[in-house]
This record gives sequence, structure tokens and C-alpha cells, in this order.
Amino acid sequence: MTFRNTTAAIAVAAGLAAGAVHAQELTLWSHWADQAAKVEFVESAAKAFEEANPGVTVKINWYQKEPLYAALKTALTAGQGPDIFYAETSQTEYMANGLVLDLKDKLNWDAIEPWATEVWGYEGGVYGFPLEAWTVETYVNTALAEKAGVEIPVEGLVGAAFVDVVKTIKAADITPMSQGVGDRPYPGAFLTHDILLKKLGAEDYASLLKGGDVKWDDPRVREGLEYAKEIIDAGAFPASFSSIKLGEAHRYFHTSPGAVMLQMGSFYPSRAFAAPDAGGQPDGFDISISHGPIPEGAACPKCKTIAVGGSYVINAGSEHGDLAAAFLNSMATPEMGNKWLEANLVQTGIKADPSKITGDKAAYLQKLAAANEGASYTYGIPVQQMQGTPRETFTQTVNQAFPAGLIGVDEVIDMMSSAY
Repeated sequence: MTFRNTTAAIAVAAGLAAGAVHAQELTLWSHWADQAAKVEFVESAAKAFEEANPGVTVKINWYQKEPLYAALKTALTAGQGPDIFYAETSQTEYMANGLVLDLKDKLNWDAIEPWATEVWGYEGGVYGFPLEAWTVETYVNTALAEKAGVEIPVEGLVGAAFVDVVKTIKAADITPMSQGVGDRPYPGAFLTHDILLKKLGAEDYASLLKGGDVKWDDPRVREGLEYAKEIIDAGAFPASFSSIKLGEAHRYFHTSPGAVMLQMGSFYPSRAFAAPDAGGQPDGFDISISHGPIPEGAACPKCKTIAVGGSYVINAGSEHGDLAAAFLNSMATPEMGNKWLEANLVQTGIKADPSKITGDKAAYLQKLAAANEGASYTYGIPVQQMQGTPRETFTQTVNQAFPAGLIGVDEVIDMMSSAY
């Protein structure tokens, strides 16, 4: 187990008189033990409250994810545990078993992105404060795009226009997209699942993934898959697609041998902005960020996938529920949203204003904001939304075999239909 302890004061819950503050300790258990920027963000928020509210402290234990989950399982089963703890949206067992507080009337939702209430909604309540989020983006190596003689605008390319760009890049003896699935169950599906999302629209796409009324043999699904197959058959991916690991896909894109595009979560900077000798992109490397390919007849051309990651929930057994909510509210300000963006270079559920960010990463954050201007989000990549056999089959087919060119549209439809 890896953890770090710190003490910091917490803002008093709204309505408490200043003179009524007694010595209290608020406890928080969190993932991110080895992610210094996230640790600093939370600890600095706590420190600010120590200065504003003497007499109230918070003790933070930092863990790696699996040890955290093991510790929480033991503590919560015993009716104990911290006041606040890290959680992810897939952990619906917390809500189903009444282990966390409904925050619907406790947080300042005006300062939090509107999608947060949907993604953390459960049976009429809202249970999580989302600090971390990431979208699926198409990163463009602008120098190689220019060398290949192609333009990929922020708003993306529709239908045959994207296929033609892939063919042009391939003809220039450059890899169009440096994707790989050597160590992850999801990057190979980015191309296809966002095509299906745009083609169907969010409601029907969710129905497809969750075994609802929309089936895999729906004509619109076939059209979306056929469009993805055109892009794959045009030579979008490298021959080593099946073995390339996530980190290797980054290096392939920005360093060697180079590719024009990389479809990746907007956590891209966590690797790419490291020093070049630590696997980061070369000094002076320029990127743009674009929407992915848009199928003809798309029901929702601006639909995008957003995956909500690390969030905080409040223990239903806490004796300091209002105080815990006050601490979470202390982070829900535009200033703190911008601070998160500057430190972590990935989105957050806190409303922020990237236009006010300065410094050497400001241009990147503004590009990311532009690529998401007017976007309509669906929540969670497919492997976060699906369970059991459908999830396993999706990983084997849409994430691996289909983009690798090993199976075709009919096989995907048959295998996914059988999975349900």
C-alpha cells in the first residue's frame, strides 16, 4: 500500500456560525498516490481551508487504486471508513447498498458541468463529485499532415472525405493513425464506437450497447460499421496494430516512425508532455485536435464520448456529511477548475474557463476546448457501459479483430448479436 498523510482545514458547511466551529477531523481516502499534480490539487484545496477555518482538519490517505478498493471494502463492510472517498461511476454498488450520501441538495451544481448530474445520477439522486474526465479526441501531427498534403479541420471530416484523407496519407508512405491494442481493451474501438455514436445519436447508441430495442443488425448500425470498414481497409492502422501498446502508440505518433493521427483519450498529455527522454513528444512538436470521422446521415454529428474518471463521494455513515460537502463545494469554483486544467491537462467536472489560462500549456487547453465546442456527450466508453459477455465480445471484435482487418461487418454483427 502506498499512501501519504496530510492535514488541512476544511471550510465550514454553509450556515455554520464562525464561532461554532469546534475541532473536527474529516478523513479522505483517495487514489492518485503516484500522481503528483492531482495530489497537489487536493492538498492545496485543503490547505486553503485550514487558513480560512482554524479548528477543522482533514486527514488524507493516498493509495494506489487496488489497495484503496480493498481497504474501502473492509472498512465500509464494517460500517466504518473515511468521510470522503474516491469512486468511479461504474461502482453503482455504493448507491445500491446505501453506502454513500445523495449530494443532489448538498453541492453547488451551478458550478459543476451539467453532465455530472446525469453520469452520477442514480434512482433520482446524485452521488458523486467528478474531478476527472476525458474525451475521445483525434490528435493530428500537423507537420506530417502538411507533408502528406492533407487538412483535417477541428470540426472533422464527413463521409468519403475522411476516407480520401486516409488514402492520401497512405499513398505518401506515412501511417494515417497510430492506434494499437497491445495492452488495453479499448483504443482500437475508438474509431468505430464514435462513428456508431454519431450515426445513431446518444439514445439509440446507449440502447445498442445495453441490449435495448436497437440491435446490431439495425441498418444504421450496419452503415456505421461499413463506414468504419472503409477507413480500416484504406490502410488507417499500422501493420503492428495488434501488438502496439498504449505508450508505444503515443511514441509512434509523435516520434518514430510518425503518424498523422492518433485517436486517444484527452489524457494524452499525461504521457506526451513528459520530457522527450522519458517518452514524451519532441520539443517543438505541434498538434491540432479534431473531431473524428463523421458518417453520412449522422443523427448527431457533434456527439462525443466522455469518460468520467476519479470522483469523490461521501460516506453515508459519516458524522460530518455537511462538512464533507462543504469541502467538495470549496473545489467547485472556476478558479479551481482552471487550476485543475493547468496542473493535469485533462478535463474536469468543475466548470472552468480555459480562455483565462496563461502559460506554456494554455494553447493546448484552448485547442482542447475548441475541439469540444458545442459537443453533445455520451458517458463512458463501451467497456465502461457494457457488462459480461457483450463486453468481452466487444473487446475481442470491435476493439481487436475488426480494426485489425481480421473480420468484416457481417462477422461483427453476428458475434455481437449472439453476445446478447
